[in-house]
Amino acid sequence: MAGTGVFAEIIDGEVYKYYADGEWKKSASGKSVSIINPTTRTPQYKVQACTQEEVNKVMDAAKAAQKLWARTPLWKRAEFLHKAAAILKEHKNPIAECLVKEIAKPAKDAVTEVVRSGDLISYTAEDGVRILGEGKLLVSDSFPGNERSKYCLSSKIPLGVVLAIPPFNYPVNLAVSKIAPALIAGNALVLKPPTQGAVAALHMIHCFHLAGFPKGLISCVTGKGSEIGDFLTMHPGVNCISFTGGDTGIAISKKAGMIPLQMELGGKDACIVLEDADLDLVTANIVKGGYSYSGQRCTAVKVVLIMESVADAVVEKVKAKMANLTIGPPEENCDITPVVSESSANFIQGLVMDAKQKGATFCQEYRREGNLIWPLLLDHVRPDMRIAWEEPFGPVLPVIRISSVEEGIHHCNASNFGLQGCVFTKDINKAIMISDAMETGTVQINSAPARGPDHFPFQGLKESGIGSQGITNSINMMTKIKSTVINLPSPSYTIG
Repeated sequence: MAGTGVFAEIIDGEVYKYYADGEWKKSASGKSVSIINPTTRTPQYKVQACTQEEVNKVMDAAKAAQKLWARTPLWKRAEFLHKAAAILKEHKNPIAECLVKEIAKPAKDAVTEVVRSGDLISYTAEDGVRILGEGKLLVSDSFPGNERSKYCLSSKIPLGVVLAIPPFNYPVNLAVSKIAPALIAGNALVLKPPTQGAVAALHMIHCFHLAGFPKGLISCVTGKGSEIGDFLTMHPGVNCISFTGGDTGIAISKKAGMIPLQMELGGKDACIVLEDADLDLVTANIVKGGYSYSGQRCTAVKVVLIMESVADAVVEKVKAKMANLTIGPPEENCDITPVVSESSANFIQGLVMDAKQKGATFCQEYRREGNLIWPLLLDHVRPDMRIAWEEPFGPVLPVIRISSVEEGIHHCNASNFGLQGCVFTKDINKAIMISDAMETGTVQINSAPARGPDHFPFQGLKESGIGSQGITNSINMMTKIKSTVINLPSPSYTIG
């Protein structure tokens, strides 16, 4: 159970503590932030409202701890990570319980997220040993005009302090995807979890604490964005920011200054369906890709661009499959659970009402109870409707009928987003050509968009992000090159 057993020390009364300098602490502010259960719409947990002064102390401790950690042998860093991964997986159930109550994630998916996170940490440890254990040697005479008198030894060294800001929908997995690469690379890590998902993240951080990482190396601060948000992202002690979320990331990018940024900011992932596609495969992927976790995924199918000749058949197949989706509370492992907040539900409803006013065809009756929105397919959507361009982050999926592949590609590329997309066809040559033409970070062929496996590159174009994620890319991004040049005296004689 959350907050009990080995996790008892992370809570004081009703309020969860924050983590700094190797200890669980209460904020000097005396204030807390409530976390609302999306299903019951009542307060579920409370976390500390940290102050700017507490952030300053965290940064000072992180800077000091990082210098020692960078000198810790690489194999030893990997050992710490393997231990944290094992502890995390051992305590998957109480962490999954938090995910169910904080973000209404179906119980089975919540457990899967925690286990996947443990696997990600272990893989990162192994990958880091391989990547960081190799250097590079250059000799000067490979460049015109130079003698063989200089040797350049280069290797990867840590950046310093990494600020990690994960989103609500994967507050454990997308936190460790930042934490593990930062740590194996020799950095210190400051985590600012999302409000919804903060308690799951605090439990996860305790697993790193139990693994015995040095004091000050890992910190987790909670609180109001209005109080510590900009203060964190603009803090002079931060040497790198890894952020996953919405358009807040654009504001962070403008304020952060000259430090490396890793940003994933959402998408309007298009699904292009050609006439020769396997329609049963298309149907299964539209339903899974569009409605899993109530559509609250950056890589959810967000718009279906389908050739007119097969549109009627696919819409009927999708409607039939949608009828089998279960709707209800996350504790019952329902397919469709409440969206994360009332404001999210209101935003989704605004998109739906706009589509209704402008003449979209409703394949089901629109229904909402509190934060729970029944899955909805909108057919005959036109480009003048908001749902054609905006990311609903909910169980509502628009269908736009197209008369040519070029029309589908044009709509995809006209979007401000460019995270992922997919194309369904039996013609692999045509699929590759369409993939090349789509302005997205990743194109899936004959499968819905997805992040992972976690070692695959994951990146967005345009307003979908900066930089590339995935384990290897994250390790490389959280390091910099250090070169040492050995200068030999010019030889006055020839050997041999």
